[in-house]
Amino acid sequence: MATSNRTGGPGGRRQTKVRLRTAKQRSASSQRWLERQLNDPYVAAAKRLGYRSRAAFKLIEIDAKHRLLKPGKRVVDLGAAPGGWAQIAADRVKSSEGQGQVVAIDLLEMEPIPGVQFLRLDFMDDTAPARLTGMLRAGRADVVLSDMAAQGTGHVGTDHLRIMGLAEAAAEFAGAVLSPGGAFVCKVFQGGTERTLLDQLKRAFATVRHLKPPASRQGSAEMYVVALGFRGEG
Repeated sequence: MATSNRTGGPGGRRQTKVRLRTAKQRSASSQRWLERQLNDPYVAAAKRLGYRSRAAFKLIEIDAKHRLLKPGKRVVDLGAAPGGWAQIAADRVKSSEGQGQVVAIDLLEMEPIPGVQFLRLDFMDDTAPARLTGMLRAGRADVVLSDMAAQGTGHVGTDHLRIMGLAEAAAEFAGAVLSPGGAFVCKVFQGGTERTLLDQLKRAFATVRHLKPPASRQGSAEMYVVALGFRGEG
């Protein structure tokens, strides 16, 4: 394993770039993924700070810009596992201290997080919206977060349709549970937020913006739509 030093990443810490010798049992794509993980400063920072995933920094960066997560807020986290976003939300709304509330859902199991109520269920299950709403205080939320992503097929068109389907379902749910003034954050593909979704959000929210957090990988097509000031017309 060869290494070389470089500087970068969260906090400007010096990173050590790692190059792995090719192993016969690893495919070329697996080799590239592993090297990317080992050299990713956000992965290293997440491990150092005890975050469940590097994705925690995406929410930190979104919240730094829009100030969505405040003590006492009720938050729903769609597609929560392994829990990076839920950790940040719980800390900032102070749900473990009895102030705010964080309700999370994923089809995968997630280790418990203090202050987070977790439902293991596919969000696209017909019963999911009602069950999530039933877990919320007064059946309402102040913020709905969605970092959901469909399983990739390798076909760009199909993958786009799948993630947009999730985004539209998340937006419909947000419209049903958000209190007036609430916010919605959702992962989409860059250049792929279809007119139907944008029109839906612009009718329901005062402001709709796109944001690509610095923590999103370079070269990744992902970005986030941030809708603020829910009008209560869900």
